[in-house]
Amino acid sequence: MTPEHDRSRSPGGRAALSDLLRGHRLALGLTQAELAGRAGVGVRTVRDLERGHATRPQRTTVDLLADALGLTGSARRDFVATARPVPAAAPPTAPVEADPGTPVALPQPVPLLGRDRDVAEVTALLDAHPVVSLVGLAGVGKTALALTVAHAVAARHPGGVVGVLVGDGSDAADVLAASVAVFGVSRLADLPCRLAGRPALLLVDAVERAPGPVAEAVRTLTAAAPTVRILATGRRPVGLPGELVRPVAPLDVPPAGAEPADRADLDRWPAAALFAARFTQARHAPPAPAELPALAALVRRLGGLPLAIELMAARGRILDVPELLDRYGDRVLDLAGGRPGWAPADPVAGTVTLREAVATSYHLLAPAERAALRRLSAFRNRWSVALAEELLADGDDRWDAVPLLDRLSELGLLSVRGTGPFRFRLLDAVRDFAAEQADLAGETAAIRLRHASVIAALVRRTAPGLVGADLPGTVHLLDEATGDIIAALAYAAEEAPATALLLAAALPRWWRLRGRDVSGRRWLRRLLADPRTADARPVLRAWALLGSARLAAEHGAGPEELPAAQAALAVFAEVGDVTGELSARSVLCAVLRGLGAHDEARAQAEAALTLATRHGRVREMAVAQHHLTWHDVRVGELADARRRLATVDRLAAQCGDQRLRLLARADLAELARLEGRYAEAVEQGRRAASALVELGDPGRRRRAIGTVGLALALQGRDDEALAVVTELWPSGPVPGPRRAPAVERWEPAGTSRDAHTEDALRALIEGQVALHRGDRELAAEWFAAAAEAAAGGADRRDLVEALVGLAASTGDPAVLDRLDRARQITGVNLLPREEELLYALAAQRRRPGRT
Repeated sequence: MTPEHDRSRSPGGRAALSDLLRGHRLALGLTQAELAGRAGVGVRTVRDLERGHATRPQRTTVDLLADALGLTGSARRDFVATARPVPAAAPPTAPVEADPGTPVALPQPVPLLGRDRDVAEVTALLDAHPVVSLVGLAGVGKTALALTVAHAVAARHPGGVVGVLVGDGSDAADVLAASVAVFGVSRLADLPCRLAGRPALLLVDAVERAPGPVAEAVRTLTAAAPTVRILATGRRPVGLPGELVRPVAPLDVPPAGAEPADRADLDRWPAAALFAARFTQARHAPPAPAELPALAALVRRLGGLPLAIELMAARGRILDVPELLDRYGDRVLDLAGGRPGWAPADPVAGTVTLREAVATSYHLLAPAERAALRRLSAFRNRWSVALAEELLADGDDRWDAVPLLDRLSELGLLSVRGTGPFRFRLLDAVRDFAAEQADLAGETAAIRLRHASVIAALVRRTAPGLVGADLPGTVHLLDEATGDIIAALAYAAEEAPATALLLAAALPRWWRLRGRDVSGRRWLRRLLADPRTADARPVLRAWALLGSARLAAEHGAGPEELPAAQAALAVFAEVGDVTGELSARSVLCAVLRGLGAHDEARAQAEAALTLATRHGRVREMAVAQHHLTWHDVRVGELADARRRLATVDRLAAQCGDQRLRLLARADLAELARLEGRYAEAVEQGRRAASALVELGDPGRRRRAIGTVGLALALQGRDDEALAVVTELWPSGPVPGPRRAPAVERWEPAGTSRDAHTEDALRALIEGQVALHRGDRELAAEWFAAAAEAAAGGADRRDLVEALVGLAASTGDPAVLDRLDRARQITGVNLLPREEELLYALAAQRRRPGRT
């Protein structure tokens, strides 16, 4: 039996769709996978159609396959007729009287989440424009929004609020006849008499099924009955003069990195609220608190598309949310479901995947627009017009990206949020589909390399703003580009390490501010060790070496990078790079101080101050003075330190560096505590800590909070001091009987100097509280723990303070010997308060009867 004999034939003698599809595919020499890739549909869709398992696919799928097969003219018409023998447009239901004289031939709308602003805007647009088109991807909620708006404006349209659903293969006469019929007349000529000058509204759904006929029918209808307003929905506009195109965006999703605190926090985002509601219906139980982070991540992957959310939530009958994320998070394009609409479901219609929904809009683009969309798929987060134009540029040929972005927005492929420059973003499903198409076209490597170069250029021109008055805005911009920075760095490190080194060398200050010093240093060390970067410009390698040292100083590995910082200084000095030399000396101050080489550290700070003064570098003068302040504190010259901090504040204000001013004020709080002015220390420390939250410097903020806690403890305000401990260490002990378990409490959570410093601060506060309460045994445990932590911290004065407290708690001569050795190594002089405490201890030991 030949293959033809084993196939059914459709009515009228036409070949079955399975035969037709397979014949066209084989004629082009394509495999099923190659045809699926060309069309943007799943391989399973092609396979099922050729096997006869699916006999009536969606019109979307038919059009995509016809395009991929290159069918035109009668061949295309025969293919479409075989696949979709569907009647023309017709009114879905009979008119229903909502109010006397106001027929509403539409079903009741479903409750919408997060669409209040959309409803209000579209309602207002209908008052100003005769034709309003809601456009967007399949499943974004165009029809649901249109139904809600139609019912909302029914009272303002006494002539009637009715609708038609455009059918596949409709012509202008079909659409016009159906439109007239829903108003209750049989001829267009009778419609003006029927309306009698009263406003009316016609909802035209699924314009993309017959855009030309719809445009012709609407033009004829509105010319004959000018009081009829048109509200259209589709994946493309109607295309009439005076038409107002209003894209329908997906629902808002929780931003990346946002961890929902509870269900109420999550429900602030309509996409998450919709998923949670539908998931609860499917599982008959709401998402558990532990599932909320996965829920936020999942709706981000779904792009806020209501159809995708509904389909994914339905799987909650079988899987919990983390399982859904693990199983489907990378396969959202394959989610399938019937076309959402307001007409009765077609029982024999197939399913449409998100891939097919996106593919339909993709194929509405011109070839150059498709190529541009494939390039834009490289972006991982929001981007600006300027950044898009850089990515799309070919050599000296520049793109005007505005018309392209307008077209992508018009078709619902592009999300536009906010008012800043970084407000454009491809929907995740669109980006995934475009990336697939780039793979099929063999463009991915070139696109990713271009993306890495563009992001490297962005960071290089932005990074200078990480010092000075532009710091907050610069940090925010780099935060916006985090996903793209990570993607660009990862790809370039493998394929273009010179580009990766250029990118990484500009990032250390941002990495430090965002607590990524360990991972950032790892990137720099890897790239510097790559033999492919050996011939990079010496100054670029010097900046990379210096960045590695800067980051190492943040987590206690500064001594390992001392040669790197010294080598960088030598390069900068040799080429006369003043900015580089000043930066290198500043980093060496921190590294040498951590090594205990105090005189060398002070010499570097003084050399930096001289160089900065000679070249009029006000900010660098302030930085050098700030370094020298610590040396004044170390030797106990607190008055000199206070004067120097006032100079830092003045210079920082002069150059507009808010961060330096805040650091100086945080240090003034610490200085007030050391001077015994505890109330002043609490007030200034709290102000500085609050300001540092917005600045985004977590390590400095925690140090300021620690200063407040110690001042409160030394003032005898025990409960307030312990509340600070809870703030520094939320998972720590609660009020009540307090002990310091030697192993559990002091097993370090990390190796960073910040971690050691925080541990020392917590233990110092606890020790001072215990000492104030007369519990010397407990105080000794805490001060011993503080000394252990401070030995690995950045501030060796904490070590001296801990040993003074331990000596006061125990009276042990061995502790005094340890204190003397620590003072000799660190060069830290005792403050008057500490000398008085130890003198009192010595006098107590000399009393008769004490040994």
